[in-house]
Amino acid sequence: MDVIKPRDNPYLVGHEVQEKLILDAWRNRVLHHAYLISGPKGIGKATFAYRMARFLLSADENKAENYKSLEISPNNDIFKQISANAHPDFKVIERGYIKTDRQKIYKALSSGNYMNEDDLAKLKKSAEIVVDDVREVCDFLAKSSAYGGWRIVIIDSVDEMNRSSANAILKVLEEPPHRTMMLLVAHNPDTLLPTVRSRCAKLELKPLQDNITASLLRRYCSDLNESEVKKISVLAEGSIGKAMVYVDGNAVDFYDRIKKTVKDGKNFKIKDILEFSDIAVKDNNYELFKELIGRFLAEQARSGINALTYTKLFDDFSRIFKQTESLNLDKRQVVMNMMVALARAEQS
Repeated sequence: MDVIKPRDNPYLVGHEVQEKLILDAWRNRVLHHAYLISGPKGIGKATFAYRMARFLLSADENKAENYKSLEISPNNDIFKQISANAHPDFKVIERGYIKTDRQKIYKALSSGNYMNEDDLAKLKKSAEIVVDDVREVCDFLAKSSAYGGWRIVIIDSVDEMNRSSANAILKVLEEPPHRTMMLLVAHNPDTLLPTVRSRCAKLELKPLQDNITASLLRRYCSDLNESEVKKISVLAEGSIGKAMVYVDGNAVDFYDRIKKTVKDGKNFKIKDILEFSDIAVKDNNYELFKELIGRFLAEQARSGINALTYTKLFDDFSRIFKQTESLNLDKRQVVMNMMVALARAEQS
C-alpha cells in the first residue's frame, strides 16, 4: 500500500482545536517562535507541522479573516515546493543516512544518476540526529529570507537528537532570529532536555477517536471490508499510522489467533501454535507480535477477569522479550512458549 508522506499530505482531521489555536495566534500576530508538537506516534504530528509550515509561507497577513483553517491547496506553488523540499525558506531536519549510504547517494549524483524514492527507502539511516545535522539549521538561519517572510524549520523527530545536537538546537531556541519558526515533532517529550521543553510553546495532539481512524482507513485502504475497518480502528488506539502498519501486517488475523488460543485453553492444538509461531517470526511480524500480545495482556488485566494472572504474564513476557534481544534467543521458540503459556493460563 502506498502511504502518503506528511510533506505530501493535504488532509488532516482530528486536530481542529489545535489548528484553530494556531490560526487565532497567527491572526493576532502572537505566534511563538517554537512549538513542541507532541503526542503518540502515527496521529498526524508531522502532517500538522507541514500543514502549519505551508500556511505560514503562503498566507497573506493582510487578508487574515479570509482563512478558516490552515489548509493550502496541493495546487499551490508553496505546497509543491515544500513537497519537493525545494522552498528556500523551509528546512527539515531528520536522521541522516549512514556514512556508506551517503556515499552511494553522492556517487549517484556525481555520475548524473537519480535515486528515486524506492532507491532511497532501501538505504539505512543513522540511529540519531547528530550535531552536524543541527548545524545545517544554523547555516540556514544565518541567511536572509528569500521572500522576506517566515523561515521555518521542522525537526522530525526531536526525540532522536543526541545530547550534543539537543544542546546545539537549544542555542537556536534561546536566541531565535526574527520571523523564525521552529516546529519540533516529539513522540516522547518527557525525554527531552527540560531547557528545550521550556523554550517551546506546547501543542499536544491527542490520539484520534476510533470513528476518525475508521474514516481515514476507508479513505486510504478502500479494499478493506467494514468489519476489518472497525477491528483495526480499535486495535490502533487512535493512531492512523499504527493502523496502516496493522493493515500491511494482517494484524486482525494475528489478534484473532491470540484470542482463539486463550479460548481453546488447554485444548489448544500444537499444530496451530507451531503454524502461528512460524508466521510470527517472518519479516517484521515479530515486532507486530510483541505489540499485539502486550496489548492483549494489558486489555485482559484491565478487564478484572483473572487480572493477577494476566498482569503476571505481561511482566513475564516483557522480561522475556528483553532477554530474547540481549541473549539472541530463538524467537520462534519464544513465541511458541508464550502461546502455550497463554493457552494454559485461562484454565489454570
